[in-house]
Amino acid sequence: MEIGLPYGPKARLILMHLNSEALRQNGPAVDVESSLTAFVRRIQARPPTGPEIRAYKEQLTRLSAAMVRLAIGQGDHALQVDTKIVGAFDLWFAKDARQRVLWPSTVRLSLDYFQSLKRHAVPLDERALAALAHSALALDMYCWLAQRLHRTPAAGQFIPWPALHEQFGQGFGLIRKFRQFFLEQLGQVRVAYPEAKVDADRRGLTLWPSAPPVPERVRAVHLPASDHV
Repeated sequence: MEIGLPYGPKARLILMHLNSEALRQNGPAVDVESSLTAFVRRIQARPPTGPEIRAYKEQLTRLSAAMVRLAIGQGDHALQVDTKIVGAFDLWFAKDARQRVLWPSTVRLSLDYFQSLKRHAVPLDERALAALAHSALALDMYCWLAQRLHRTPAAGQFIPWPALHEQFGQGFGLIRKFRQFFLEQLGQVRVAYPEAKVDADRRGLTLWPSAPPVPERVRAVHLPASDHV
């Protein structure tokens, strides 16, 4: 069966959930059949409907089949790893064959990904994820700032709009249109992450050293990634 690429807020939220559970259990195997439903319930502040769970599980299937490329900065060079996030998974077939969806009930993160997660994961506030769950870009920005700000030099770090457009601006042909939308999303992210110290002007963003969203690994954890998908 041909399975498409993961996309949108649901795929990001699932990845954060898998990361959190794997680190909480200190092992790469995650039982998603019940834990995913509980996670979605917390994010939505209400029990998910059947169609909502099916939509999350479809993104989980896509994520389980995806091949990814990770690049990790190490001083004056970078380490690149081509791997799968999910190395193996048990499947439940949908009862309605027309749905053409395979539902993983248990997933096992690949060893490369899990080891990288243990070394580089940054804790995220699940309340912030709930507040930003409507926007893929807002989730990406929140994760990026959570990973970046706590290691920003004291003098600050300037990032011009063209660089931000290249990283986050998929679908925006004009930088000025992207800048307008990015700043709208940034306002929401700063409400969800009040510790974030970020200045914006017409040239770009200036990042300042900031406390991470939470002081230790709790519930939701996201592996730092720079690509906006």
